[in-house]
Amino acid sequence: MIAGFNVARLGILSYGVIKIFWYNIILSVVVFLLFGTMFYKMTRKHINRIRSYEEDFRPFWNFFDLKAYIIMTIMMGGGIGLRASGVFPDLFIAFFYTGLGCALFIAGVLFVAEFIRYKN
Repeated sequence: MIAGFNVARLGILSYGVIKIFWYNIILSVVVFLLFGTMFYKMTRKHINRIRSYEEDFRPFWNFFDLKAYIIMTIMMGGGIGLRASGVFPDLFIAFFYTGLGCALFIAGVLFVAEFIRYKN
């Protein structure tokens, strides 16, 4: 959830240094919908897998499977590397990171909501 907030924050900060046109906002929404759909499916898959554990307690690193950790590593490393290299202009960072970050944030909220529902 915090990672999603930080990614969205980077996108919003980039919006502060570009001239904003209506299509920038539309692109952010499109990126949010694409990644939001993917993250929602992944979140449901991981929640169902976690529920299937027979033990009452599992370490936090069991929240995701190996494939998910590999995907996260590639996405985070690639995102940090590309942003730091300056390959993409602020315009791209603005709409892409805002949409992606909001989708990540919502996925985190779903995990937290499921945890609260489970505890109650």
